[in-house]
Amino acid sequence: MKKLVVLSGAGISAESGIKTFRDSGGLWDGHDIMEVASPNGWSDNPELVLNFYNQRRKNALHAKPNTGHLTIAELEKYFEVVVITQNVDDLHEKAGSTNIIHLHGELFKARSTVDPLLIYDIEGWELKSGDLCEKGAQLRPHIVWFGEMVPMMEKAMQETIQANVFMVVGTSLQVYPAAGLLEYVSEKVPKFIIDPKMPEVSPQSNLYLIEDKASTGVIKAKSMILEME
Repeated sequence: MKKLVVLSGAGISAESGIKTFRDSGGLWDGHDIMEVASPNGWSDNPELVLNFYNQRRKNALHAKPNTGHLTIAELEKYFEVVVITQNVDDLHEKAGSTNIIHLHGELFKARSTVDPLLIYDIEGWELKSGDLCEKGAQLRPHIVWFGEMVPMMEKAMQETIQANVFMVVGTSLQVYPAAGLLEYVSEKVPKFIIDPKMPEVSPQSNLYLIEDKASTGVIKAKSMILEME
């Protein structure tokens, strides 16, 4: 079975009501992004950071996958699908995708502040001060913050190199290192980019640009991909 690798970004989740900070000039609910998404922000005001992600989690808890997520999941009938997502929500999981790499962490997980290998599921939406790991240290959101390494990047690169079809949906291709994955796709591989505001990409063979929102653009891409088979 051929491998279809999908790189998804904030645009696909925005249609399900998940806020994106880039749409508001780098502010999330009035906070400078470095206050709530950096190691320094956590060090300066952990209560603020915990509350910020609690609100994100509360919002995401009731969000439903849209047609874009569902269509990507349906493609598992035809391909080995690997979803590499920059999103921290669980909408791809809710839609039924079974092989997902979360580059920037997972909103519904917490991890130890002394041992990054200790990761826990969060029941509901609240992570509080005093919630400790088994080693007695405070738990923090399992999110890759600005200035931190992206531990799943190596795995994402390996999957991308093996892709027979590559799809980009809902991302501006401006956030690195994720945006650099496109460079690892073979020239022979069909590449589909879906976004209502088409990112700048260098002209290349086998590149198909679909200037549309995720929920309808993925359906168009699915038809085109299946016609190639």
